[in-house]
Amino acid sequence: MDLYTLLTSALCTLALPVLLLLTAAKLWEVYCLSRKDASCRNPLPPGTMGLPFFGETLQMVLQRRKFLQVKRRKYGRIYKTHLFGSPTVRVTGAENVRQILLGEHKLVSVHWPASVRTILGAGCLSNLHDSEHKYTKKVIMQAFSREALANYVPLMEEELRRSVNLWLQSDSCVLVYPAIKRLMFRIAMRLLLGCDPQRLGREQEETLLEAFEEMTRNLFSLPIDVPFSGLYRGLRARNIIHAQIEENIKEKLQREPDGQCRDALQLLIDHSRRTGEPVNLQALKESATELLFGGHEFNPDRFLTPLPGDSSRFGFIPFGGGVRCCVGKEFAKILLKVFIVELCRNCDWELLNGSPAMKTSPIICPVDNLPAKFKPFASSI
Repeated sequence: MDLYTLLTSALCTLALPVLLLLTAAKLWEVYCLSRKDASCRNPLPPGTMGLPFFGETLQMVLQRRKFLQVKRRKYGRIYKTHLFGSPTVRVTGAENVRQILLGEHKLVSVHWPASVRTILGAGCLSNLHDSEHKYTKKVIMQAFSREALANYVPLMEEELRRSVNLWLQSDSCVLVYPAIKRLMFRIAMRLLLGCDPQRLGREQEETLLEAFEEMTRNLFSLPIDVPFSGLYRGLRARNIIHAQIEENIKEKLQREPDGQCRDALQLLIDHSRRTGEPVNLQALKESATELLFGGHEFNPDRFLTPLPGDSSRFGFIPFGGGVRCCVGKEFAKILLKVFIVELCRNCDWELLNGSPAMKTSPIICPVDNLPAKFKPFASSI
């Protein structure tokens, strides 16, 4: 075989897969764009749709902040992409975000990725629309009324003091970020679901916390339910949480309502009793799981450099906005205030690594888990 034949054969061997990949990518983009609403005459924003089926999910998961920065520099504040199995238009910038959040039922409607709908459930508040969403939100908001929040404060103080005392007694440094996550999970389990951590025991509490974190990690994943996939792991973790919630529900159903304001799950059960509706066990489990998960929404544009010039209230949206504003917003605010009071009243602290570097995906958190040393506060407040 002469040199020309060898070179031709090698070139074909290398070029054919590349050509097939480029052709598949182009056909994939044509397919995605063909699903555009035919009644809308406005053009789609610039951007790319990535690889067939996977889209640009892998790039975003692996590159995280760099992915957002590159897209922002290349396409601006609004661009099309394909994430978690769905064609997506990504919107950043305070004014653009404001129009989206305040434009539901007029400009946009809520549509979560398939993995979120599958894990949290079709009946949870986030996946409901129009009158059904409005009614369910009104029911759930009973758990965050002024009366309910006032009853939560003593239990918040109890859990916070317990944790702060443990930090003060620790001879080694405390990894604040995982410690706070564990603390907030205990408080949510106790106040929102009426689950006593002392009765559960340390081992069961750790199992539930690990399941909750596993579910959260895999909430946004490709919609592929096969062993070891993100969706598969997320569903297994959710089932562990659902089993505990179902046990709580069955215990509560055996009690007679006494009219006192209690945990959020009990309020949802009492509402079903008052309306005469049969208790929907699956719907209660989904609502309770969503309450545990809570809202962790923010505008990634705020954490890119340079910072956006618009510092309006839509520049940073940890609780979302519009009709989809987080139902537990006031609960979170009160919890944070009580935590700050307990911390400042009882101890002083030092961040061992100084001001932490932060990562912004899937939620904002310190990369070093925030190691710190705590010591008793010398004065009094």
